Amino acid sequence: MFDKFISYLQFEKRYSEHTVLAYGQDLNAFVEFAEVKKISEFADLSSAFIRSWIVYLIEGGMKNKSVNRKLASLRTFYKWLRKEGLVDRSPMTKVQGPKNEKHLPVFAKESELLPSKIEELFSDDYSGKRDALMLELFYQTGIRLSELIGLTLKDIQGNQIKVLGKRNKERIIPISDDLVQQIQEYLELRKEISSKCENLLLLDSGNKLYPTFAYRKINYYLGKVTSLDKKSPHILRHTFATHMLNRGTGLETLKDLLGHANLSATQVYTHNSFAQLNSIYSQAHPRGHKTS
Repeated sequence: MFDKFISYLQFEKRYSEHTVLAYGQDLNAFVEFAEVKKISEFADLSSAFIRSWIVYLIEGGMKNKSVNRKLASLRTFYKWLRKEGLVDRSPMTKVQGPKNEKHLPVFAKESELLPSKIEELFSDDYSGKRDALMLELFYQTGIRLSELIGLTLKDIQGNQIKVLGKRNKERIIPISDDLVQQIQEYLELRKEISSKCENLLLLDSGNKLYPTFAYRKINYYLGKVTSLDKKSPHILRHTFATHMLNRGTGLETLKDLLGHANLSATQVYTHNSFAQLNSIYSQAHPRGHKTS
């Protein structure tokens, strides 16, 4: 039912594989609820019906953020239906999603990611060098999982990397001399892998990484150095942002490094940064100590 729409997302909008997959899953979930059998039936659905779906999802225990993502998928689908002349109106214009819960980003401590603690986790063979580089790229650049998987050999440009982010927006991220050296060491071993794939990071088989593989690896290695409940690539993105702010990086600069479309998405990290400053003040200032 959604083949043409999926092609539109892939080839016209050029969304990532992960995003396209999520859209498909969201729409299939809605179709199951609405019992829609063909595209033309979407024209008969009302705003009230869409709102009943929202209630159904929330009562089923779904988080507001996930509900809003599903609504965003449905909203994009209806825009496409109108563009194709398959519906005259979109019921989504009168639908408002629930407010997202505000959660402070979880991050690892600087002391947990010291080179002396990290380096001993990895072997010196190809797999070890690749896994170590994968973790360092996440932590030192703050890139997303999809962006890491999409990195190609051509994207490594001296002391910087070119990243293709959301909505196919490119950004340049500087990298340290140590990370450049780590990449070079990895590339020497990569030459021994028989592969025509242009992606930077490869499986032992020579194929490009896939999301579950990268997630499992980061979850495993973070579990060796931190007691955080969440141990994912995105935690390292949060960690990068928080550590950068704590060391004086400006919000605008951090916004550009993270590839955020607007500053509001970056400002969430200021809460963690303020907590750090408050802790430093309490310890350092003569009158900063709280009394009970």
